[in-house]
Amino acid sequence: MKLFLDTANVDQVAEIAAWGVLDGVTTNPSLVAKEGKDFKKTVLKMCEYVPSVSAQVTATDADGMKKQAVEMSDWHTHVIVKVPMTVEGLKTLAFCKEKGIRTNCTLVFSVNQAVLAAKAGATIISPFVGRLDDTGENGMALIAQILQAWSHYAFPTEVLVASTRNPDHITQAATLGAHIATIPYEVMKKLPLHPLTDAGIKKFMDDWAKVRK
Repeated sequence: MKLFLDTANVDQVAEIAAWGVLDGVTTNPSLVAKEGKDFKKTVLKMCEYVPSVSAQVTATDADGMKKQAVEMSDWHTHVIVKVPMTVEGLKTLAFCKEKGIRTNCTLVFSVNQAVLAAKAGATIISPFVGRLDDTGENGMALIAQILQAWSHYAFPTEVLVASTRNPDHITQAATLGAHIATIPYEVMKKLPLHPLTDAGIKKFMDDWAKVRK
């Protein structure tokens, strides 16, 4: 499973990329605004660390999205254009497929939306599990349904588990066979940790201290 970092903080990308496990970054205008940075400059800097950076369009009509998609795809070969799951977005996905522009269809909340995005030519689809959990639904159940549907067809579209909130979301994404999980920085930092690992290291170091004496 590919691991993406969900952030607009370049320092966080550099830190996690140094682990040797980071495959990409997902970002959006809201995350960039939170950091108070220039969108294009932030995306380009991230492209120095990973081979895949999802940059989201801000237009809501197909013509506007198509124009932005062409512009963003020219920024860097690592840019993947993030397009919302709407009718106008579907038109844009189809346009981008014809132009050879890689896309990430975001804000997917149902199997029907996932299938439509795949058929329109999305490179990646992003179902938001955390936001479904917030409404009382089971977000990971949607991932299981989408992957079951994928098993019947030859969709080349990768399924990215988005809006992850805790390490268990990542565990479930991996065991279900999702292609990608995008992870907030705070959650990513928890993944290498386990109390038994810490206890084991302490014991080794305590024993080593005795040997040195």
